[in-house]
Amino acid sequence: MNLRFRDATPMDAGVIAALQNAAAGALTARYGEGHWSSLTNERAAELALRHARVRLGCVGKRVLTVLRLATKKPWAIDVSYFTQVKRPLYLTGMAVSVPQWGRGLGRLAMDDAQTVARAWPADAIRLDAYDAPAGAGTFYVQCGFRERGRVTYRDDPLIYYELALG
Repeated sequence: MNLRFRDATPMDAGVIAALQNAAAGALTARYGEGHWSSLTNERAAELALRHARVRLGCVGKRVLTVLRLATKKPWAIDVSYFTQVKRPLYLTGMAVSVPQWGRGLGRLAMDDAQTVARAWPADAIRLDAYDAPAGAGTFYVQCGFRERGRVTYRDDPLIYYELALG
């Protein structure tokens, strides 16, 4: 599949919210209720554009992947678990179109995130994933991330991951 990546614009807010909500619904159907079940709306997707660089993976005009990279540390991240770097980026959300799950599009989106991060420039990409069956920890390890620690934040068990961009 010839996935092309671009930065999202406010005009994409509706499709971003729809893609994220479909992924949340599919995860809930597969794994039951959890924090991953949270739905979003167009307004929240538009606000994310102000605080992060949102990247879309598209085939033609169809958006099949979305992810957010930000310089601001999310509230659930404790930086003491990570390698000390000057310019970290935080992956604060990722979704793949449900019918496309398992076809390698998430990996392509992560490759694009690394390309964007290196050009930013950033020294590392950090993220947290749920320490639960619905978590994507195995996926991040397959993409080259290393586990940096395990914590519980607001009753949610999390695993921290980091990818050095040296």
